[in-house]
Order: sequence, then structure tokens, then C-alpha cells
Amino acid sequence: MPDAAPDHYAALYTDATAVLTGWTATSPAAGAARDRTLELLTAGPVALSRGHRAGHVTASALVLDASGERVLLCLHGKFRKWVQLGGHCEPGDRTLATAALREAAEESGIAGLVVDPDPIDVDIHPVGCQGGSLHYDVRFAVLAPPGATERVSDESEALGWFPPDRLPEPLADGTVQLLAPALARRAGSGRAQR
Repeated sequence: MPDAAPDHYAALYTDATAVLTGWTATSPAAGAARDRTLELLTAGPVALSRGHRAGHVTASALVLDASGERVLLCLHGKFRKWVQLGGHCEPGDRTLATAALREAAEESGIAGLVVDPDPIDVDIHPVGCQGGSLHYDVRFAVLAPPGATERVSDESEALGWFPPDRLPEPLADGTVQLLAPALARRAGSGRAQR
């Protein structure tokens, strides 16, 4: 699919810049990644487009069950590791939080997910996009409704619910660092968006 013109990302760009500028990092590594992501965003809205060869901002979600006792992970079809749900921003996305929520719903098949609009982490990692690029991944906590039943999408080999102290292997680098801030947010947050 050809990437949309950068001006289609203008609203998302405004949101990403504001969210990351005002965000209190959950760790020193997340703070450094946030600062590098803000540097990337100086390129303008194109930095949200998968066609931006220097790297692009993505959005992902660590989905927690209604009790907050399990997390939903996907066995990614391309790199064969367990990872949180998420991916590329799309031209219709207006905020990073709703991009993460859209990705989580698409990849899990679960209706009624609720996203906390404040990020829990920012991570930068290499990917195979455009022959080799970087994902500047802004990560959110998402809560599943009671009784949620997942459905495997085209992008994953499997989905599974796991207690935070018994995560599957092989686990993607950076996924484990989402647990503490997501669980802390779950315990103390009343803010959420559908």
C-alpha cells in the first residue's frame, strides 16, 4: 500500500508532539527514547509515515484483562516472537492513543477495548520496513472488557493471555519493560478512552 501524503498526518503530528513534550517518562531509557522521538518529529508530519526512511513513529498497546492479572500478547507472524499489539500509524489516526487502540482492536479482534491516553513507554528499535528502518514506538496501556475473547489476525500466529510473572518465550526485546508501568497505571488511573 503506498503511503499517504505527509499532510494526512498533520493532526496526528500535532498530538504526538504535544503528548511527548508533556509526558513524564516512566524510566530513564523511556525518557531518552522520548527525546530522540521528539528529534525525529522535527522532520514534520512525514515522521509518522512508514515511508520516512530515517524512521517513523508507531503506536502499540499492552492489553490487560479486566482484572489486571493477565496481559495479551501476540506471536508475531514475521519475526516469531511474543510481543504487545501495535504497528504503523494510519492517515485517519488523530491521536497516538487512538492509533494504539485501533491496532489493538484490529490485532486482537476484541471489541470494547479502552486506552489510557498517557503513554507508558517509548522505545526505539530496528525493523525491516523500507529495507531497514527504526520504529519510534509510543506505547499505551489498554484494558479489555470482562469476558473478552481474542481472535487471531493475519499479522499473528497466535494470541495468548499470560500472567506478568509467566511470560512466554521467545519474548521480543522491550516487551517486558511495559509491565511495571502498565500495571501501575491500571492500579491508579481513572482516565481512559474508547
